[in-house]
Amino acid sequence: RMFHDDELEESEKFYVGQPRVLLLIYALYNTLVARSEMVCYFVIILNHMISASMITLVLPILIFLWAMLSVPRPSKRFWMTAIVYTEVTIVIKYFFQFGFFPWNKYVDYTKDKPYHPPNIIGIEKKEGYVHYDLVQLLALFFHRSILKCHGLWDEDEKGDSSSDKEDTDDELSLTGGRRHSSASLKSVNLAASVESIHVHFPEQQTAIRRKSSSSISQLSHRSSFSSHRSKRETLIISHPAIRFFSASYSVVKSHCGLCCFRTLQVYVPIRQFFYNLIHPDYSAVTDVYVLMFLADTVDFIIIVFGFWAFGKHSAAADITSSLSEDQVPEAFLVMVLIQFGTMVVDRALYLKKTVMGKVIFQVILVFGIHFWMFFILPGVTERKFSQNTVAQLWYFVKCVYFGLSAYQIRCGYPTRVLGNFLTKSYNYVNLFLFQGFRLVPFLTELRAVMDWVWTDTTLSLSSWICVEDIYAHIFILKCWRESEKRYPQPRGQKKKKVVKYGMGGMIIVLLICIVWFPLLFMSLIKSVAGITNKPLDVSITITLGGYQPIFTMSAQQSQLKDLNQTGFNAFLGSYRGNTAALQFLEGYGKEDITLADLEGNSNSLWTISPPSREKMIQGLLDFSAEFTVVLSWSIQSIEYKVVACRLEHTQSPRWFVGYCLPAGMCVDCWIKTLETVYPYYIKAPSDSLAKPIKQLLTDCRWENITVSLVKNVSDEGVREWWVLNQLGKRYKTSEESLELFIFSDKVSPPSLGFLAGYGIMGLYASVVLVIGKFVREFFSGISHSIMFEELPNVDRILKLCTDIFLVRETGELELEEDLYAKLIFLYRSPETMIKWTREK
Repeated sequence: RMFHDDELEESEKFYVGQPRVLLLIYALYNTLVARSEMVCYFVIILNHMISASMITLVLPILIFLWAMLSVPRPSKRFWMTAIVYTEVTIVIKYFFQFGFFPWNKYVDYTKDKPYHPPNIIGIEKKEGYVHYDLVQLLALFFHRSILKCHGLWDEDEKGDSSSDKEDTDDELSLTGGRRHSSASLKSVNLAASVESIHVHFPEQQTAIRRKSSSSISQLSHRSSFSSHRSKRETLIISHPAIRFFSASYSVVKSHCGLCCFRTLQVYVPIRQFFYNLIHPDYSAVTDVYVLMFLADTVDFIIIVFGFWAFGKHSAAADITSSLSEDQVPEAFLVMVLIQFGTMVVDRALYLKKTVMGKVIFQVILVFGIHFWMFFILPGVTERKFSQNTVAQLWYFVKCVYFGLSAYQIRCGYPTRVLGNFLTKSYNYVNLFLFQGFRLVPFLTELRAVMDWVWTDTTLSLSSWICVEDIYAHIFILKCWRESEKRYPQPRGQKKKKVVKYGMGGMIIVLLICIVWFPLLFMSLIKSVAGITNKPLDVSITITLGGYQPIFTMSAQQSQLKDLNQTGFNAFLGSYRGNTAALQFLEGYGKEDITLADLEGNSNSLWTISPPSREKMIQGLLDFSAEFTVVLSWSIQSIEYKVVACRLEHTQSPRWFVGYCLPAGMCVDCWIKTLETVYPYYIKAPSDSLAKPIKQLLTDCRWENITVSLVKNVSDEGVREWWVLNQLGKRYKTSEESLELFIFSDKVSPPSLGFLAGYGIMGLYASVVLVIGKFVREFFSGISHSIMFEELPNVDRILKLCTDIFLVRETGELELEEDLYAKLIFLYRSPETMIKWTREK
């Protein structure tokens, strides 16, 4: 061994021999130490999500626009800014907890108001006001200790400006540079001295120096300075404001000149920071677009399923119910369009590989999202951001997107974008994911058109789509050929029963289920998952001869009674031996039967006009004519559907035997029975038509009822109303009343109502036939595609497609045309295709 130490070996053995739980704790601690920077970011964002105030808004913005954009890591100045700012925040919050402030006297009244000034600023009085700030401060000090342990904290010290002017300029040029060996630890210096503009002031004589360990490293710094010094000075002097400021040195002594100086003192380092970010000396390019796209997709899903959290008075809303009623919520529409628009812009920037555009887009998004989430959204929803869980989740995922975007900007875009990210490997996972990606409606087409718009190419849109389709088809074939190599099938060996019954049996079961799906669905949806459609209101109206109704009555609430188990068993026992009735009752339980007890006295007076009364009496006295009795009913169920029907019976008027007007409250001298006019049992299906149930009637004859006219004579005048009574009631009562049994069909649950609404024939037409068309295309027309499907080796064709992508990315557009022509010729020539796809 080149190096051997007994103590180290003993230490290693001791460490390996520890319990697994202890080793896991060690590993978690090491992970925490290695990612202490990300822990600080997470705690700061979490603190802002819970506090959601202006005082906690500063650090998240600095994270996404300063810390995460720093190369290779944030400088000491950022961490000191975060630590000092957190400490000041804790002091400010503590100071405003005292009760002598006027807004602290009504905390219970103002704590939920999003636009209350103390709530917006973050100085409201509350329990645990500083808990998360203390955790944030602890995380920052923990990261500071880690940096100190590795010697990355005190890497820069302030030096005296009286040293060599050239050294100072060179060192300041180094701070503006990027990714230079030992100097790469300092990425930004927002308080860099403005001596680089060649204007000196006595009070601004400090410059940032880098501690050098040896004269050799100092010489290496000098050699690297010379290559950047001219570019640095040209950049700074060429700025119009600085050129004007340098030419007017005397103005600096005035107050206006001092303000300009202070402004430039902040502006110049920030501008130089972003300039170095957009024009790096070198960049370790990376590609995290897929992760950014996934983050945007998760946010898109959160918007779709939690859109109610972004609107006003919509906490109980459901997107499916809103869309089924042809109503598009404004909050949902705006959020979806904005989210989809940002995804399109992000794709365009990725294809154009423009870091400047990505930086501008990042700045706009960071400020725009934070302004909207913490200042506009609380006013729209009328609740604080900290009380909106869905918005908090959306913001956290968006913060992940901001972090990935900052990492993409810092490293730079890749020089070549070749194919789909799902086509990098040839296995079953990539195969099924890629095919699932292609099944999403309009996603493949939208991606192809966007790629053609924002990629330099000489191909037309149709030719571009042709290449993409060929590449997708060849990739799928390549995956299948690789699977055949991994799991080879020996020649002359019959297929195993596991494969035949596994794959074939599954396909058989699937096809049978598709064919019989409507019948099974409509049968099981109501019997298994159906909901009882209880009636809420039952009304009956009787009309004689088309005149004004003589009787109207309704039953609600307590007048609608459910059958208990004893009553239901007795009801079934009364039909023992009646096959038709028992067959009908098999589909109903006691919870599906409702007994409506209707009062016999009409709830409205009979206010027929005298001419109509006389005409009605003449019609009734004409024994040779027929008179029509119309009985109608309506049932309102829990689905808020009114189901109604009416029956017309034509009877001889001989039953009307007389008409007298005795004084006082009395019943007329006649009480007549209307025979076979009353439907005792009503079926209330899920549609809009309630029908009588003839199977439960004796000899299929409706029940009889009696009608009588009651007259009341008083000082207020004569008042008349009709009284009805049912004969042969199951639950006999002494008072005049009507009984009506309602058999309610079960209805489908709301989640499956959109399918059940089509009915059996609708499901066959819209589901079975459409699926059958796709299945038929899979089983027919195979012979026409054999020359394109049965390719033993697709490596050369796949390489040709990849070469087209490669020369397009390198700008060789003429070669792109030649390779495309070669690909088209290959698919036009079966003989050449056979030569190209032979096994090697």
